[in-house]
Amino acid sequence: MNWYLDVLKNYAGFSGRARRKEYWMFVLFNFIIAVVLSAIGMAIDTQIPYVIYIVAIFIPSLAVFVRRLHDTGRSGWWILISFVPLVGAIVLLVFVASAGKPETNEYGVNPKLAPQHS
Repeated sequence: MNWYLDVLKNYAGFSGRARRKEYWMFVLFNFIIAVVLSAIGMAIDTQIPYVIYIVAIFIPSLAVFVRRLHDTGRSGWWILISFVPLVGAIVLLVFVASAGKPETNEYGVNPKLAPQHS
């Protein structure tokens, strides 16, 4: 849960790098919360809580995605490839799933060298 909260604390931080673990743990918790809110919405016959959550989490999701691209040595502008149907999504999935650059790059030091959560 700390990985999720750390991303939220860095709400609009597009600079720096994000480890694979940070990114995928955020995606996992984000998915779980969205499913729960959607189920609650179906039970009360409105999707308002789900929609509010999706809107609120958009900027942090985008920021952690860009930081993940930075960790692989790519610019955040690579996110625009998502507009290419199917191919763009596959390319981005490969990018975020690949290992980060072990050396310091133009976006900062290797986040694996920073203190980590247990």
